[in-house]
Amino acid sequence: MHATKLEIDSNGLQQKTEVPKNNTKKEIIGWVKFIFFLTLAVFVIKGSVGFTLVAGDSMQPSLRDGSLVLVNKLSATFSEPKYGDIVVLEEAGYDVIKRVIGVPGDTVSIEDGVVYVNQQPLPELHTIGEANNMPAITIQPGKIFVMGDNRTPGESLDSRDPNVGPVSIENIKGYATISIFPFYKIAKPLKL
Repeated sequence: MHATKLEIDSNGLQQKTEVPKNNTKKEIIGWVKFIFFLTLAVFVIKGSVGFTLVAGDSMQPSLRDGSLVLVNKLSATFSEPKYGDIVVLEEAGYDVIKRVIGVPGDTVSIEDGVVYVNQQPLPELHTIGEANNMPAITIQPGKIFVMGDNRTPGESLDSRDPNVGPVSIENIKGYATISIFPFYKIAKPLKL
């Protein structure tokens, strides 16, 4: 099926030319390209960012129950966790959000509710509650020591529990960067 198109030549006369109504081959190629690039974009985005929903009060006051958090997955591939990072870990099939307190080689202890890393008290303004005492633990290579910001006993299942202990760095799925809904910045700790 063809359509006609009127063209004006150099003499000012109108000529009728036949133009194909649709070019099926070009259309199919266009759709294939679109689907390819859309699929590629989805994989890139899915591999570099994600979202997780905070459930519970273990990260209060930094993260609130029900907050939707943006997760930087790309950094989990290319960087090592540092003190104060909030990580999303996969533990027993669930996503768990905790703060990094100790990295490989650090010694972590708790005395009179104060957390010590390498015998230095942590300056913490982003926590609530008071943790129970814990004898010194040295973090092995490939592991990190994590805690919830809610230090009240029983509020956070974290590395203080002997059944959990230091967790594998390989379990890190990403780093929490910002709360999307409700929108707020995530509190960062003071420097050691």
